[in-house]
Amino acid sequence: QVQVVESGGGLVQAGGSLRLSCAASGRTLRSLTMGWFRQTPGKEREFVSAIGWRGSNTNHYAESVKGRFTISRDDYKNTVYLQMNSLKPEDTAVYYCAATELVFSDREFQYQYWGQGTQVTVSS
Repeated sequence: QVQVVESGGGLVQAGGSLRLSCAASGRTLRSLTMGWFRQTPGKEREFVSAIGWRGSNTNHYAESVKGRFTISRDDYKNTVYLQMNSLKPEDTAVYYCAATELVFSDREFQYQYWGQGTQVTVSS
């Protein structure tokens, strides 16, 4: 069983930056693919970014965040980060961290473990 806990959300002005953290426990991060998803009221949860297991050198971004967001991992701290730069009001959402033991994926159903989410609000 893997537990993931997000932190780092908050209120920021458009053009600003935030760094989200996702701390994992119950399993070493090295063998997990970690993903970030986000959801706004009335909409389905959407993929933001994912990073593959240690050594895979694989990551993937949604087109809407490519060039602005960067995903990284610190396996010694069992933590994944999402650095968000040049934030836009449309980035406002609850951001969820998720983990999967299966395959590298941008599909929500492939992830078994989910955090409770952290709110990111970008003001214009």
